[in-house]
Amino acid sequence: MPTAILGSHRESGRSITEQFLAFDAINPHVYRALERMAARRLAAGATRVSLKELFEDLRRQLPHGDVGLNNNYTALYARRLINEHPQWAGAFELRRRRAA
Repeated sequence: MPTAILGSHRESGRSITEQFLAFDAINPHVYRALERMAARRLAAGATRVSLKELFEDLRRQLPHGDVGLNNNYTALYARRLINEHPQWAGAFELRRRRAA
């Protein structure tokens, strides 16, 4: 599974959303893994799912740990999961975005 390390917003001049989109394009396995993990938890009866907790579980599972998994991406992955699985909307707590 490929991984990428992206610089911080200050270093790259890119927004978090731009960094996320670049990371996601290079690492589609991350989204697929989060999707599977969320589906399993919901199928097991969970009514709430923490994307941060899924992220930490994924870090432990990946062969190279947390390389490239930026905590700033958790909210964007949660929004993507809800967008692609609207029935999961109540399982994730989202806050209003302050920046694009």
